[in-house]
Amino acid sequence: MSAADDLARASRRLYALGWMRGTSGNVSVRDGAEILVTASGIDKSAVEPTDAVLIDARGEALPEQHARPSAEAPVHASVITELGAGAVVHVHSLAAVEAAARWPEGVPLIDVEQLKGIGRGAHGDAVTVPVVANSQDMADLSARILAALEPGVPGVIVAEHGLYAWGSSLGEAIDRTESFDWLFDHALRLDRLRQPGG
Repeated sequence: MSAADDLARASRRLYALGWMRGTSGNVSVRDGAEILVTASGIDKSAVEPTDAVLIDARGEALPEQHARPSAEAPVHASVITELGAGAVVHVHSLAAVEAAARWPEGVPLIDVEQLKGIGRGAHGDAVTVPVVANSQDMADLSARILAALEPGVPGVIVAEHGLYAWGSSLGEAIDRTESFDWLFDHALRLDRLRQPGG
């Protein structure tokens, strides 16, 4: 199966989880020396391998392709190029957006078994998931994400927007995205329980 097939299948899966409503969200994967990213304006429930666009290290489409890459392709390219990631997933997870609103300085996570899903320890391992302000300038957004990175934390939340998560492979990036979403939801629920009258 090709990288384009994997990209299409991943997009449909993430749509089914409710994290890529309409045309929102995007996925990228390294394919040898090249990067594939989902095309702009595509309903993620119906992504096909032909909706994968080859981009360069700046996130610009390579010549002679019928589709335009996602507007956020430069962010994907910068994470893959600068961090050596094999794939990046960007979803509009409601839990991520709500967690960033609750903890704008970074989302604190500790003592939860699901932390293993992002490569951390289940107990005594304090993790802070960075939160950065949104920007419609993709070069600026890329710089904010790279500047905010926490060692050993394979994800960043863009406030009022969504989550970027990455891994050595597309499968790992998706697994981490699922774990992040669960962790954010869990943190928010615990926070509500701890409030007076919660």
